[in-house]
Amino acid sequence: MGIVRQGFRRDGLRRPDAPKDVRRSRTETVAAWHARPVVRRVAGLLPSWRGVLVLNYHRIGAGSDAPWDRGLYSCTAEALDEQLALLVRDADVIGPEDVGDVVTARGGRHVLLTFDDGYRDNHDVALPLLRRHGLRATFFLATGFLDEPRIAWWDEISWMVRHARTDRVPASGGLPREVPLARAGGDDDVAIAALIAHYKRLQGSQTARFLDVLGEETGAGRCAPDAGAGQWMTWDMARALRDAGMAVGGHTVSHPILSRLPPAEQEREIAVCAQRLRAELDQPMRWFSYPVGSRDTYDANTRAVLRRQGTELAFSFYGGYQRPRRFDPYDVPRIHVGPRLTRQVLHATLRLPQLFARAT
Repeated sequence: MGIVRQGFRRDGLRRPDAPKDVRRSRTETVAAWHARPVVRRVAGLLPSWRGVLVLNYHRIGAGSDAPWDRGLYSCTAEALDEQLALLVRDADVIGPEDVGDVVTARGGRHVLLTFDDGYRDNHDVALPLLRRHGLRATFFLATGFLDEPRIAWWDEISWMVRHARTDRVPASGGLPREVPLARAGGDDDVAIAALIAHYKRLQGSQTARFLDVLGEETGAGRCAPDAGAGQWMTWDMARALRDAGMAVGGHTVSHPILSRLPPAEQEREIAVCAQRLRAELDQPMRWFSYPVGSRDTYDANTRAVLRRQGTELAFSFYGGYQRPRRFDPYDVPRIHVGPRLTRQVLHATLRLPQLFARAT
């Protein structure tokens, strides 16, 4: 299917044979209007934007049958190939070391590509495509998953819902309301998103207990820690990224929500991540991305630890783009790449990030 959504033509119009319940997001609708020649001519009269647009990817693959969190499947290999081709044609793709100069001196419109977590498909699928197109990207690794491959908390939540033996998760364990599952006419993807959102609000000391309770309430139990081991890179793969000219940065050890941790635990998550990158890749942790990356997931303590580690840039993840004269090196905004980033939406975002890369 590439990056053309089912039910729609490549020009963004609904196919005549598409089911009536196929809907397009508001962003996609606006992007389709933007693609019309007369609208594009008018848009071309607007002042050109300046700064850096940062695209953030996670997994590369279809993911439609995966037991894991399907919301983190950014796109298929075919879609990524098309997106990279579009970027080669329409964008100036830079590396993280260029961001400061771009926003403070050089001006112009630039794009930075990032991949979070350290999934094996980033090495197996994304790296060859990046090399084919002659593009560079930055890969942020949660080093604990490379050192000791295991299932991540968001994937375990997904696994428990998809293996549930009950029809709902009751309001317990701090959960404010019950969550219906597919057995009760609910939607498991919606349930997973709600439970992950709840997990993100918990203090670090509460997260393990929540997973224990969720395993009991769903009847699925806890997932075997090594169930998702094959989805992570090895350190040899990380070195292959480095040797191919890619940038590699840190993403903590175990991917906690940093602001939910005491200062000493934040220090450990960041410092050990930096130590492992230095030991395995023989380079300092110049770049870092905050796990989850919303505005409330890092704080003054997080910034202080990064400064002590000598980290030059830290990337958030709540939308928007980096504008000149508003540069905070410890809050470089990024936008989500997901299945809704069609060719039209990506093209429109490159033209008008003021509209299509809005902060959330």
